[in-house]
Amino acid sequence: MSSELSIWLVRQDSEALARILQSQLGGTLYRPWLNPVATQKDQFAQAYRLHNQWIMIATSGIVVRFLDGLTRDKHHDPAVVVLDEAGRFAVSLLAGHEGGANQLAYRVANAVGAVPVITTATEALKPLVVGIGCRKDVPVERITAAIQQALGFRHINEIRELVTIDLKANEPGLLAFCEQQAVPLRVLSSETVAARAWVTQPSDWVKQNAGLPGVCEPCALIASPRGRLIVPKLTLNGVAVAIVEDHYGITYK
Repeated sequence: MSSELSIWLVRQDSEALARILQSQLGGTLYRPWLNPVATQKDQFAQAYRLHNQWIMIATSGIVVRFLDGLTRDKHHDPAVVVLDEAGRFAVSLLAGHEGGANQLAYRVANAVGAVPVITTATEALKPLVVGIGCRKDVPVERITAAIQQALGFRHINEIRELVTIDLKANEPGLLAFCEQQAVPLRVLSSETVAARAWVTQPSDWVKQNAGLPGVCEPCALIASPRGRLIVPKLTLNGVAVAIVEDHYGITYK
């Protein structure tokens, strides 16, 4: 099986979206309409095990039908992420853990501004979303210390995702924290945050450097829209952290 990522376009109308993905993530584009002799389902069946990661720009129903009869088990199936043609949702459909589809869904979501959809219980049941902003080149140790202080008695294992803005997408300390703690990083565009920039404590520094009143609180609230802000902005050594707890299944008094 090749290690190369592949992107399957069901319709030619998805070409522009696929090009964005390819420019950000690499991989090979499959254009099945160029081969009118074989059906798309047959073409996909022939290519399915040539790659270990697939991004399918299609409806989930089409992808399920394409996968019929091809899957084996979670240890051998390629990762499959479904992205709708509007680029709104990146769904980890197959091989979420072992195949890496959960991580791929976040990469796809960050590349096109989609919402990552993860349904594996280990991730989906984690209740905490951490919004974060930081000064440039803050080391991972300071990021970890700030998050731990904000968590208080809660544990890092309860964090579902770390959320920041696009200006910090490649911040080394954030990437190192996510790798060390196996927490996915979700990146929101500055425009998305600006449209919902509710904060308890506006920051002049963030306003001057990012054009926003704040980062950590709106990031956490946007990523968990039914959640409750349980830790307003906490700052420590150049790191700002806010925590939202998912409201689902929780009774507040």
